[in-house]
Amino acid sequence: MQWRLIVDDARAGAWNMAADEALVEAVDTGISAPVLRLYRWHPPCLSLGFSQPYGAADAAFCAAHGVDVVRRPTGGRAVLHHLELTYSVLAPLGQGPFSQDLQAAYQAICRALVAGLARLGVPAGLSAESEGGHISPTQTIPCFIGQAAGEVVALGRKLVGSAMRRHGGSVLQHGSILEGWDGALQAGCLGLPDDSSLRPVVVTLSDLLGAPPRGEVLAEAIAAGFSETFGVRLAPSGLTAEEAARTRLLERERYGHARWTVHRDPALPLEA
Repeated sequence: MQWRLIVDDARAGAWNMAADEALVEAVDTGISAPVLRLYRWHPPCLSLGFSQPYGAADAAFCAAHGVDVVRRPTGGRAVLHHLELTYSVLAPLGQGPFSQDLQAAYQAICRALVAGLARLGVPAGLSAESEGGHISPTQTIPCFIGQAAGEVVALGRKLVGSAMRRHGGSVLQHGSILEGWDGALQAGCLGLPDDSSLRPVVVTLSDLLGAPPRGEVLAEAIAAGFSETFGVRLAPSGLTAEEAARTRLLERERYGHARWTVHRDPALPLEA
C-alpha cells in the first residue's frame, strides 16, 4: 500500500489547519491516497480545540508577542505551536491499517510515532489511563496537562500532544512533537503568570537527547516509523492544484477568519 508523504515548510497557523482539512476531504472522497504530513509553524501559533472558548487564549498577549491564534478542526485543548515538529495523518477508516474504531486508530498512530522516535534513541512509549480522569476539552487548561490513554510519553511525561476527529469515513489526527520549550511564551499565551504548572508534566527532545535532532533527521525518523508500523510505502508529494485552491479558501474564509476562530461558525460564504 502506498501513502503520500508531504513535508512542508513552516507556514502560518490558518494555512496549516486549512491544508489538513483540504487533505482529509480529498482522502475521504477517494481522490487522494492516505497522507502523512509533517510541518512547522511561522509565526508561533496558539491553537484552540474545536469546543474551547476563545477566552482560553490571552489574545492581547498573543498579539503583543507576534503569536497567531487559530481554532483547530479537532478537539482537545490549547496548544502553543513553537519549537516543535507537527504531524498529521489523513486516512480512511475501515481499510488499510485502521478499523472503524477511532480510539484504536489513535493508538495505532501513536505507536507509529513511538517507532519513529525509537530510531533516534528516544525512550518513548504509550501512556496508561490518567489518574486524574477525563478532562473536558472546554476547560481552559493546555493540552500538555493531563494524559489520555495511549498518548506518547517519555520518562512519565508527555512528549507528543495529539488531537483527532472523524471526517465522513476518514480520520484527521494531528499533533505536536516537542523539540524544545519556551516557558515565558507558553505561559503568557494562556494568561498564566509562569510555566510552573506546565513544565513538570512535559518533556522535550532536547531534554531527552541533549539537543533536538536536525529537522530533516526528525522528519525522516517519523516517516520511517509510519512506514515500518503500517507496512506502507511513503511517496514524497505536495498539494495538488485542487488541494492548494481548497486550502486557500479554507484559510481565508474559515481558519483565518474571526467568524470561526472566535465564534466557531464554520460558514464558508465564498464557497460557491
